[in-house]
Parts: sequence; structure tokens; C-alpha cells
Amino acid sequence: MNEPIIQFDAVSKSFGSQRVLAGVDFVIPSGKTTVIAGASGQGKSVTLKLMLGLLRPDAGRILVKGQDVAQMGASGLNAMRMHFGVLFQGAALLDSLSVFDNVALPLEERTKLSRPEIRAKVLGMLDQLGLGGHENKFPAQLSGGMKKRVGLARALMLQPEIMLFDEPTTGLDPEKSMEIYQLFARTQQQFGYTSIIVSHDIPKIFNLADHVIIMDKGKISAFENPEAIQHSTDPDIREFVHTTMGNIYRSREME
Repeated sequence: MNEPIIQFDAVSKSFGSQRVLAGVDFVIPSGKTTVIAGASGQGKSVTLKLMLGLLRPDAGRILVKGQDVAQMGASGLNAMRMHFGVLFQGAALLDSLSVFDNVALPLEERTKLSRPEIRAKVLGMLDQLGLGGHENKFPAQLSGGMKKRVGLARALMLQPEIMLFDEPTTGLDPEKSMEIYQLFARTQQQFGYTSIIVSHDIPKIFNLADHVIIMDKGKISAFENPEAIQHSTDPDIREFVHTTMGNIYRSREME
């Protein structure tokens, strides 16, 4: 396994009487795709927010590139977040801005590039993601799949080392979902980022996974590849396999 770019060390998190994480340990290997799976309400999105420092753990350490997020102040968090790109469930596009302006936003806010330089970078990224010629459209004019592509383009503009995908195919039909997964695979290969995908779309999402984390009742189980899940002797994991993956799982086969 590659060197970890993110590490959770005895991390606990509760909201009132609801225990979400109970002293969990896991690592995210650099340059790979990690899928975080589990039933609804098991803390998958909370885990992403902890990585970004949007939530603080009750106990334990969260290391991003060796630095403890929980100990960072505002300036440290802002610097750390520059390593991340995020694609939210609904792409989180600004309806009042064109595709071009949505994608240009990170460059305008975070860099000192000139307008011509920004334009060249944005149009180049749109071309790479199959959005050439759509730069003047507004989000309301786009299909669900195109919105996801625009959201991905925006997230990649600052060339992040780590990409977080939170239920990225929500609202898409199976065919469009597969197109988005294939796009993720191509862009990761092209840009070389570490990919962390929270998804309920099992087992299809495992076709992208190098590494899998399953969350259940405050604990986690980590697997170095999707195939290893089926060999687990843990009763909860065996039940997860039975209900979500069936008796046969063919890895790496895009349907």
C-alpha cells in the first residue's frame, strides 16, 4: 500500500447520544481510490467533514500529510484545504453564474492569474471534461450528468492532491452514473490525485476502488481491495456482502 496521505488515529465523534465514530483507525493511501461505504447514517459524510476540518473530533488525531487537522487554527485550515477538491452530491453550482464563471471561481478567489490566463485554463479544463462549447450556459440549462462534470471541472481547477466525492451519482440513472464513474477513473489517471469516494452505489462503485472502508455502528473495517471484503469472517461484513454485493462480485468489470 502507498504511503498514507490521510490517517485517522483513535478518532471518536458523537452528536449528543449518537456515537458516529468510536475510536477508529484507518489510513488513506496516496494516489489511490478509496471508497467509503456503509448504510445511511453511519457517518460517511461526517468523516469527510472531519478530514476537511469542518468538524472537530471529540478525541484522536486526524493527520493530513502528517499534520494534525484538529490542532490547526483558521489560517492552517485554509492552507490545508488547498490540497483538497470537493464534489458535492448536487454539484453545488451557483445558479446565477454561467458554466465558465462557476469553473473560474476558484482561480479568481485563490490565485493572481490574469483574466486571459484564467480563461485559457477554464476553457482547457472544459474541453478535457467534454464540456467544450457549453461555457456560456447556466446550470438550469444543464442535465444532471453535465452538472456533475461542471462541478468536477471546478474542483480540479486548483490541481488538488486529494479529491473528495460525496455521493457523486445521486439523482443520476444507472447509465449516467457509469459515465461519471468512468470519467472519475480517467481524470484520476490523468491528474494523479488521491480519490476518496463516499457512495451507496454498491457494488458498481467497487470497480473504481483500490481500497475500501466499510462503516458500521461507529466502527470501521478496512480492506486493501474489494475482493478481500468477501473473505471477511466478521458477521456484520458478511451480512453487508450478502445484502449489497450478492453471491458473485466481478471486480473491474464496467457494466
